[in-house]
Amino acid sequence: MSKRSERKEEHLALAQMFFNKQKENSFDQMHLLRPTLPESKVDQASIRTSFLGKEVSAPFFIEAMTGGSEKSKKINRQLGSVAAKENIALALGSASILVKENEQLSSFTVAREQDPDGLLFANVNPLTPASDAAKIVQELQADALQIHLNVVQEAAMPEGERDFCWLNNMLEIRQAVTVPIIIKEVGFGFDQASLKKLKDVGFDLFDIGGMGGTNFAQIENSRNQYNLSYLSSLGLPTVITSLIAEKMQLDFFVSGGVRNPLDVLKGLALGGKLVGIANTFLQQLMQHDTEGLIEEIQEWKKELAILLAVFGKNDVNSLSSLKRYYDLPLKNQIDQII
Repeated sequence: MSKRSERKEEHLALAQMFFNKQKENSFDQMHLLRPTLPESKVDQASIRTSFLGKEVSAPFFIEAMTGGSEKSKKINRQLGSVAAKENIALALGSASILVKENEQLSSFTVAREQDPDGLLFANVNPLTPASDAAKIVQELQADALQIHLNVVQEAAMPEGERDFCWLNNMLEIRQAVTVPIIIKEVGFGFDQASLKKLKDVGFDLFDIGGMGGTNFAQIENSRNQYNLSYLSSLGLPTVITSLIAEKMQLDFFVSGGVRNPLDVLKGLALGGKLVGIANTFLQQLMQHDTEGLIEEIQEWKKELAILLAVFGKNDVNSLSSLKRYYDLPLKNQIDQII
């Protein structure tokens, strides 16, 4: 196994080790005003939506996780199967390993083989050569390409990148690929200045990836001989970075610490087009296999449809009109940042 593949499998193991289903995050300090008399009915069709011309059965998706090793190949096969059966979108983990190790291609393409018609996102790092990014999109038959921005993770990673001058290459990638580009954070959230810089050069779709879920500084710190645990707090909570994107009137996905259907509802109320879930679904898969994850996703769909009716709504696009309020610690942060 190569060093890159070994790292991929280490990340999977460490994500499992640090997973805490009850972990509190900014969603717990955000509340939605519920009508006592909603005058509504539960309708499973109310949660259906579409993106890039493809209809999906729910506004949440399997967020980018893995690829590039034998273990990740099995996981991506399972995730592709689940996405196809449940008709939800799937984002693959970083495929930049293919630039050096094309023999790992099948660990990514296996997902598309399982889900030939579904909504699928490829994923690369911002320094991936543009021609390689275009080749990856073509080989994975992706509907969109995520370019992930992971400065804090790289800083904590023992073998991490030390060149953070990424924008010019990202622009080259955009010129080389023919599918939409999604600029994605990996768990530390977007600040307003960076979003503005990206918007000003023409990027128009974001995955805000806020703090609250898997912390890759924590994961990389556990692989590091030095104690860099202080890096774990260098980020913006999911609710705050979502509010920044909403205020800027951007098209964005909400991700980072989504644990249950109420978190999904809150993400949609914040203006997210879709809501991404990674480790919560991964651990369900690891513990209960494909059928267990399918059962959980089916239950989330049922509960989300119920929640829409509880809040008096009959479609996901109307959720952004729900009135929100915040606990004082989060409200104080919002007032200082936004």
